[in-house]
Amino acid sequence: MAHLRIGSRGSQLALWQANHISALLRERGHEVEIEIIKTTGDKITDVALAKVGTKGMFTKEIEEALAEGRVDLAVHSLKDLPTQLPPGFELAAVTTRVNPRDVFLSLKYDSIQTLAHGARVGTSSLRRQAQLKSARPDLVIHPLRGNVDTRVRKLEEGEYDAIILAAAGLTRLGKTQWVKEVLSESFMCPAAGQGALGIEIREGDAAMSEHLAFLNDPVARAATTCERALLNKLGGGCQVPIGAFADMNNGRLELTAIVARPDGSEVLREQQSGDDPVDLGEKVGETLLKRGATGILEQVYGAAAAAPQQP
Repeated sequence: MAHLRIGSRGSQLALWQANHISALLRERGHEVEIEIIKTTGDKITDVALAKVGTKGMFTKEIEEALAEGRVDLAVHSLKDLPTQLPPGFELAAVTTRVNPRDVFLSLKYDSIQTLAHGARVGTSSLRRQAQLKSARPDLVIHPLRGNVDTRVRKLEEGEYDAIILAAAGLTRLGKTQWVKEVLSESFMCPAAGQGALGIEIREGDAAMSEHLAFLNDPVARAATTCERALLNKLGGGCQVPIGAFADMNNGRLELTAIVARPDGSEVLREQQSGDDPVDLGEKVGETLLKRGATGILEQVYGAAAAAPQQP
C-alpha cells in the first residue's frame, strides 16, 4: 500500500474533511499524513470575499505544494475549487454529497420570515445576500468572515440577529444547535458544488487516480459537474451572486440556477432538465445570459475593482 500525503487548509472544517478522507484511505491499508497549507483566502480575513476577487484564493498554495511533490492529493470543499483547474491538475474524485443547502441560524428567531424589521443578518456571500434581500428588503446585511466556529461565536455573542451558513459544514462539525431553518433551493439556491468534497491530484498520476477511485460518487459527480459547467459558462467564481443546484430525478438531471443583483432588486431564475451534465449546465447558463445575466455580472465585476475570471 502507498504512503499518501494530503494537502489541506488549516481551518477546523478543512481538517475535518482531510481527516475524513484520510480515515477512508487508511481503511484501504494506506499510510496517510496531512500537511497544513495556509492559503491566500485564509490570510485575508478583514475584507469581504466578494471584494477580493482573487483567482483560486483557497486553492493556489495547495496546488503549488501538489506541483512541487510536497503532497500527493488535495482535499477541497468543491465550491472553493475553480471551475477550470490550472494546467497540470485534475479532479480525481467527487465524494458523496451531504446536504447542499444553506441554513438559517438564530438564537431568538425561528425563521427568516419571523425576523424583526431591520434585523441584522450576517453573511459575506453576495449569493446569499441577494436572495435574502429579494425576500426581505428590510433586512440589514453585515459581513461575516472567519471559520465556522468564529461565525457561530459571533452569533452567540449577539453581533447578529441571525446568520446564514452551509448545512454541510455545520453538520460535519456538529455545530447545528442554532439551526432553526433549512432553506429550500427554491428560496435560497446554493453555491455550485456545495456539500461535496473535491479530491485534486497531479494530472496524469495514474497510480494516485487508482488509489482514489473508490471515493468518487457518480451521482454527486454528475450533479456538481452540471453546476460547475453553469458557473463556468457565466464566467463566475464562488464569490459572485450565482446559485446552482442540480439533482437527479427519475434518471435525469434537473438544474435550478439563479443570477441576482446583490441588492436583491432582480433575481433571474432558470430550471431545465437534461441527460448530459456539461451540456445542461451550459444550456442553462446561456439562457440566463440571454435573459440579462450579462448586465448583472458586469456590474458586480466592475464593483469588485478587478473582475474575477474564476474564484
